[in-house]
Amino acid sequence: MRVIKVQASGFGCNSYIVTADNKNAVIIDCAEEELYGICAEMGLTPRAVLLTHGHFDHVGGCGKFFKEGVPVYCGEKEKPFIFSAENRGIFGGVHIPDFRIAGTFKDGESAHFSGMTFKVLHTPGHTVGGISYLADGCLFTGDTLFRQGIGRYDLPTGDFKQLKESINKLFSLDGDFKVYCGHGEDTSLGRERKNNPYA
Repeated sequence: MRVIKVQASGFGCNSYIVTADNKNAVIIDCAEEELYGICAEMGLTPRAVLLTHGHFDHVGGCGKFFKEGVPVYCGEKEKPFIFSAENRGIFGGVHIPDFRIAGTFKDGESAHFSGMTFKVLHTPGHTVGGISYLADGCLFTGDTLFRQGIGRYDLPTGDFKQLKESINKLFSLDGDFKVYCGHGEDTSLGRERKNNPYA
């Protein structure tokens, strides 16, 4: 499995283009519309967008993908939050693009796209329905776990106790995994177990 990291301009959100065959791709956190063109330039056809959560900096490109017929998925508890007034109202009012959620995932479910299997882990705390994805030795944590840090919990539906429980859930996974975060540098689960101040 190949992972291409794309950092959005302006707010620094990491989006990931993931492919198993160098022909079809899954997007994890669709920060900006330009991702669609990047896929085209690389000869990749996007088949699905998987969201870790619904904050504006992680869904900014979903409108373009939705218009092009690419389905967008999220955690079952996140769907109502994405288009809610409280999510739209953060930072004085942010733009959430016009798109629809094609389906939702439950904790422990496995989602299959383009020859890849993504195990879904419900990891709330940054938002009520935040999820992480585990696929082929790679862990996509969104804004739950960062390199030597964790996500904010002071925004609507955030909760420190839930976030700490989610971090412990990730740390309790069997084995080590490459961690692709929603912001900042990549890390590994083993490194974070040893060095993260919230471990």
